Amino acid sequence: MDELLSKSNLHYRDLARAIAEKFVRPVAAELDRTGEYPWTVIKALQEQNLMGIWIPKDYGGAGAGLLDLCLMCEEISRACGGIGCTYVVNALGSFPIILGGTEEQKKKYLPEIASGNKLIAFALSEKDAGSDAGSLRTTAEKAGDEYVLNGDKKWTTNGAAASLYTAFASVNRERGTRGVTGFIVERETPGFEVGKREDLMGIRCVPVNETHFKNCRIPASQLLGGAEGRGFKHAMMTLDVARPFVAAQGLGIAQGALDLALEYTKQRQQFGQSIASFQGIQFMLADMATQVEAARHLVYTVARAVDAGVKDFSKLSAMCKVFATDTAMKVATDAVQLFGGYGFCRDYPIEKFMRDAKITQIYEGTNQIQRMVIGRALIKETASV
Repeated sequence: MDELLSKSNLHYRDLARAIAEKFVRPVAAELDRTGEYPWTVIKALQEQNLMGIWIPKDYGGAGAGLLDLCLMCEEISRACGGIGCTYVVNALGSFPIILGGTEEQKKKYLPEIASGNKLIAFALSEKDAGSDAGSLRTTAEKAGDEYVLNGDKKWTTNGAAASLYTAFASVNRERGTRGVTGFIVERETPGFEVGKREDLMGIRCVPVNETHFKNCRIPASQLLGGAEGRGFKHAMMTLDVARPFVAAQGLGIAQGALDLALEYTKQRQQFGQSIASFQGIQFMLADMATQVEAARHLVYTVARAVDAGVKDFSKLSAMCKVFATDTAMKVATDAVQLFGGYGFCRDYPIEKFMRDAKITQIYEGTNQIQRMVIGRALIKETASV
């Protein structure tokens, strides 16, 4: 694939690969066990000016493309899917500001995110509003020069680590999605609380929390985009851009699992020879490698399309997310099988890849929702044929 990548792409990929091997892989198992946040990795990324490469140069970032971000996420996730998540969730949280914020909001918040001095989270989902994001119960009521937010959020990834949040509430629930409005929330704001941390199956170094708004007063200057009713659009635009880098996370997990399976099957001896010499094992490895490479081309193609300014990429974004993350789960599961009984033991790293892979099929829109997006787009495209 190197011949198909630009100098910029190779630069970011190689930097991420070096950081993954030096800082990520050595701590992955321990952080999975303890649930501690990968601050040493964040510091290493900061020192290389990599914490906000997706942020435009005018606001302190590198102005890198989506493909550059996907390559970085892939390489970090190849060593640890959880640490890959802690990196790209900052992109998820900041894209609403990049795509929909006012000029004043961009100048105020994006440089701090780009430097890595502040981490950010995306607070959209609720207990009764996951896939149905338009059914938010969190409310925002105008009170002079402020908005008063009340409600509870679920699954706020990066919740306990972030100091900024792009949060969504309804200014008029009777208007459905047209009432959803975005806000930029600072952690120290009175009435905002980071609540229960979920005990996760995978990506265990990532704090996923409930977040609560109790008469939380947000200045009107932190109304995302400076207007009410645009929040659902901002959230959906963000998710369209985010799905390729979630797909890249899945791709990295799949590649990492394949790497471990290849290494193990060449070393494991049975019947006087390595198990990699058996045709049945080779067929499994061949299928795994083919699926990974197919996912890689789809993810890179969609990222290039976004970088090229393609306007309507929702279907492609959903396609790469569903395919790459399904591939992650399939390849990681097959890798566990190839490890045999050892694959079921925490003494070996492969079971973590299987646990980390599962969430990629669920967050950023479940893969069932992605199939709905793809199916509806196909019907719409053929309606006039």
